[in-house]
Amino acid sequence: MTQQATVTPPSTALIVVALAIVYVVWGSTYLGIKIVVEDLPPLASAGWRYLCGGVILGAILAARGGLGRLRATRPQLLACALLGLMLPMLGNGLVSVGESMGSPSGVAALIVAAVPLWVIAFRAGSGDRPNRRTAIGVLVGFGGLVGLVAAIGFGESIPIGACLIIALATLCWSFGSWSMPRLSLPKDPFVTAVYEMVFGAVFLLIGAAVRGEGLVPQSAPIEAWLAWAYLVIFGTVVAFTAYVWLLSAAPISLVATYAYVNPVVAVFLGWLILAEPVTVAIALSGTVVVGAVAMVVSAERRGKQRDARPETATGPGQQPAA
Repeated sequence: MTQQATVTPPSTALIVVALAIVYVVWGSTYLGIKIVVEDLPPLASAGWRYLCGGVILGAILAARGGLGRLRATRPQLLACALLGLMLPMLGNGLVSVGESMGSPSGVAALIVAAVPLWVIAFRAGSGDRPNRRTAIGVLVGFGGLVGLVAAIGFGESIPIGACLIIALATLCWSFGSWSMPRLSLPKDPFVTAVYEMVFGAVFLLIGAAVRGEGLVPQSAPIEAWLAWAYLVIFGTVVAFTAYVWLLSAAPISLVATYAYVNPVVAVFLGWLILAEPVTVAIALSGTVVVGAVAMVVSAERRGKQRDARPETATGPGQQPAA
């Protein structure tokens, strides 16, 4: 009789550590980007960041599984190229541009917190109608987002144009996240991440050249280079690896909570380290957005439980809080 191999579930301690990394590190990347773009061009610095991150992750995968592990078909590469355009290039790249134009890192994080709301809107547009609780959460969240932009517009210290660019970045990131499960991608999400980052880097560097940014590394304060190295190692490689592992080890409803923890971390760090302004109107509007995201994630989880369907994720960015 053949004995069936037993799968040992991951320890709670490992899940807690991985979740803490995603909470804190991804929440701190907005601060890192803000420090980098003060002295380095936004698209070029993001392009080299993703190129280095993709090469490092690819080298790790090749060392553990051979070069064959990185094999991908032409349709899969084209799908990864689309994700590289929508996520690293238009998603992260436009956030870098917005922060370089004067948007505080905390405000950028609050605007990006609306990603799950946009994903639900794309789902509804494709015929996948959300339940009533989810719909209410989306409406409340967009109301908070409008209030946040209005609060920024009434002030003089935060450029409204920069925040609108970040809002566009959020829309692009959401569309890429919504599109991901509909694309033909490599079965290994880490391989998808490698090609997504490499293609994204190419698009970012092309965009930098079009904008007239210098592509060759230039002189900058040590703080800018340290922040850039932090984004490469911790923001791109360590946190993303922890995130992908969490998708296979923990309930997606738990992993999705990063979407409303990251903005809180970002606002706090921006206020603490860069003395970024946090007005009452911004705080209230941001609270509405984050609360609505929490409401949407909770409603999606309960809906899945009622349908008695197991929570699954086929890759990064496909959870409710993409």
